[in-house]
Amino acid sequence: MSSMEQADDRGAKKKLRKEHPSGWLYLTQHDAIPILVDALLDLPPNREFNKTELAEHAGVTRQTVGNYTDLLIEVELIEEVPNTSPRRYRVADSNVVRELFELNSALNNVGE
Repeated sequence: MSSMEQADDRGAKKKLRKEHPSGWLYLTQHDAIPILVDALLDLPPNREFNKTELAEHAGVTRQTVGNYTDLLIEVELIEEVPNTSPRRYRVADSNVVRELFELNSALNNVGE
């Protein structure tokens, strides 16, 4: 296979992955998501926050948090705190969050 054919094949595979993303790619295809997830991993359990507080904690704008709040809820990273006004959130009690904390812990312990 020529290098041109290999490049075409790589491009087609990349396009196919983007059209049918894994859960990981779906989540991380947005530039701000890794920063927001990192900030969520740094919060104490059951800590409630609003969009402004999460933005300040993550070092991003409130608009950035607003842009991705629905996605973070959809993938069960955060959940709305019922009956709060203005709306408050917390890290979700979900399998996704538990697995994410385990992955983060394993990555932090590499090389120790």
